[in-house]
Amino acid sequence: MLVDGGVGGIRENTEVIGMKSFWSALPTEGRWLLSTVAIQTLGRGMTLPFTIIYLHEVRGFDLGFSGALMSLIAITGLVVTGPGGTLIDRFGARRVLIVGLLSMIAGCTLLAYATHPAVATVAVVLIGVNFGVSWPGFNALIASVVDGEVRQQYFGVNFALVNLGIGVGGIIGGFFVDVTDPSTFTTIFLIDAATSLIPLALLLGPLRHVRTQPDPDPDVAVEGGYRQILRRPAVLWMTLLTFFSVFIGYGQIEAGFPAYARQIAQVSTAVVGISFAVNTAVIVLLQFAVLRLINGRRRTRVMQVMALIWAVSWVMLGAAGLLPDSVTAAIAVIAFMGVFAFGETMMQPTIPAIYNDLATDRTRGRYNALNSAAFQGGAILGPLVAGVLLGAGVSGWFIALMVAGSLAVGVLAFVLERVLPTSANGSVDVHRTDDVERTPPV
Repeated sequence: MLVDGGVGGIRENTEVIGMKSFWSALPTEGRWLLSTVAIQTLGRGMTLPFTIIYLHEVRGFDLGFSGALMSLIAITGLVVTGPGGTLIDRFGARRVLIVGLLSMIAGCTLLAYATHPAVATVAVVLIGVNFGVSWPGFNALIASVVDGEVRQQYFGVNFALVNLGIGVGGIIGGFFVDVTDPSTFTTIFLIDAATSLIPLALLLGPLRHVRTQPDPDPDVAVEGGYRQILRRPAVLWMTLLTFFSVFIGYGQIEAGFPAYARQIAQVSTAVVGISFAVNTAVIVLLQFAVLRLINGRRRTRVMQVMALIWAVSWVMLGAAGLLPDSVTAAIAVIAFMGVFAFGETMMQPTIPAIYNDLATDRTRGRYNALNSAAFQGGAILGPLVAGVLLGAGVSGWFIALMVAGSLAVGVLAFVLERVLPTSANGSVDVHRTDDVERTPPV
């Protein structure tokens, strides 16, 4: 049953099993947000695969410095995430997101004309600021609009559309850019800046009345900071699970996987490119089917299944290294990305939904900031570990670590289930009445 809970809000649980019924269950604000996702991410898809190429080959920056600039985006995002979450809870996601989007527009525009290292440094810092606040900000905004199973499904559909936009953008960018013509790179970065105007227009227009923070209430005690939030066992275990999931997942997709595929499995760059296309296709084609399968099931059990799927995928990639430079290796590499993507369709609807079901309206920004920080931490550490292991020539240990890490995620999900309130675990079979905010006294 759907119960209106505020500005376009959907409260309580609902069984939404088809795209038509899902769309009809969304409030107007949710439809506005979802309908523009693929277009918003198109520009990011055009620049993401080619930024380091642009910095090194087009602008002539040293490769080491170019790599440091790429890392600076993630580092800035990680530094900004914590304060950003607090600001979201204090001033609302909408205001913080507007600042972040303006920073993104300025950063992409500067980067388009960055012929000096100092200008490029300022540009990537501005882009990193947006990355630091956009994740917790948009997740808080989504959570204020939708609730229950619709929220979980929203996160899944949103993830598929993000991948669609980035995938299509990457294909367009690959055909368009030319390292001998700097103007082609200038164009794609300006397009990236222009696509950020779309969510900015939504926040200033149709979504201008959406609030993520409640009015001050003198009768309600002020919640503590991050330390107190992390004292909740469910939050602590959830944050660890998120970190390890990203460390052996996304942290390897842009570093460990391509390095292993090229150096150990010895497949061509074309095979690597095809594997990424397969990854996007699987997510776009299967996400809604997976949402129907996991609807009403315990989210911790879904994460356990995902962990097993990822363990199998890493075994498949390890098998590719046993028959290097062969058709079998190419098939295994492509299959790895397809199976891995299947696991992704289970992770992305689940983790944000748990964080937002644990949070209150007064702490939503900080809970989503913890989610973002755990994700960014895993994404930063993952490539470093992959580089050390593969650089040392111990590829077997690399695969073993990835398989063991996948299984460890399953164990963490099992532990999390013991402390996670049923209201946050997504199961329609509620047998206990856990207090959603089982926060220990300060």
